[in-house]
Amino acid sequence: MSATILDGTKIANEIRAEVAAEVKTMAYAGVRPGLAVLLVGHNPASEIYVRGKVKACEQVGLHSEQHTPPESVTTDELLAFVESLNRRDDIDGILVQLPLPAQVDSKKVLMAVDPAKDVDGFHPVNVGFLSTQRPGLVPCTPAGVMEILKRSQIPVAGREAVVVGRSDIVGKPAAMLLLNANATVTVCHSKTHDLPGVCRRADILVAAIGRAGMVTRDFVKPGATVIDVGMNKVTDAAEFARLFAGNAKREEAFRAKGSTLVGDVHPEVVEVAGAITPVPGGVGPLTIAMLMFNTVKAAKMRRGSGVPELANS
Repeated sequence: MSATILDGTKIANEIRAEVAAEVKTMAYAGVRPGLAVLLVGHNPASEIYVRGKVKACEQVGLHSEQHTPPESVTTDELLAFVESLNRRDDIDGILVQLPLPAQVDSKKVLMAVDPAKDVDGFHPVNVGFLSTQRPGLVPCTPAGVMEILKRSQIPVAGREAVVVGRSDIVGKPAAMLLLNANATVTVCHSKTHDLPGVCRRADILVAAIGRAGMVTRDFVKPGATVIDVGMNKVTDAAEFARLFAGNAKREEAFRAKGSTLVGDVHPEVVEVAGAITPVPGGVGPLTIAMLMFNTVKAAKMRRGSGVPELANS
């Protein structure tokens, strides 16, 4: 028996449609939420990602701006620029695309973003709001994970959830959201004793460690829901064979391109899990959809109007 595939693209499209309707309603009141993206230098992966964000904004009717300071920018120059965006009333969300160049103090720049405009949900104020279950802006990827679970009718309350990875961007906030939704949560990392054994307890397993195919079938309890947050580029032939041996279609594509994308979960897990997110097409599309949602949420919270609710939340 093969796992049910949880279609992240379909869920992301539902959320985008809901956000677009919300933006239209706000337009009648003369408000158009705005997002400013700060992209320093020329990192090709970041440029592709930012292009996707800007295009998504246009599609749902949000105002968006892309600012591209030179690679040589100083911390002080960036701080001054962030401050100018903080002051602008037409900008509701500020997104600083990481990584920043080595000479820039990234933490200082992220801390300078007004928490009310922090659509990434990284500011300690928003982290504190999440921790104490107060309204705030929640990191996009973990928020997307929760939407997948809700919209796929996967119960969370009372379930055992295991999060593999403790990053500030995904692991910790995902654990907090699951805890807030009444799951019993364990957070694992590189120092966890008997990692497969701990993971096998999970009804819901969230893999966010950034290591290609690390979660194999012996990590997964039969019938568990597996959410794969990883996005790893595999270029090594031996590594490819470990993950996709015998998959003729993948082999042909790998030979043609010289690379393939794989999550943190080994493809064999599909034979054990009850439900699983694919890579690509799982959590990834939700990250941008939730960024759109957060921009609208920030616009409403800043103006003191009702915070939007997603249809299936």
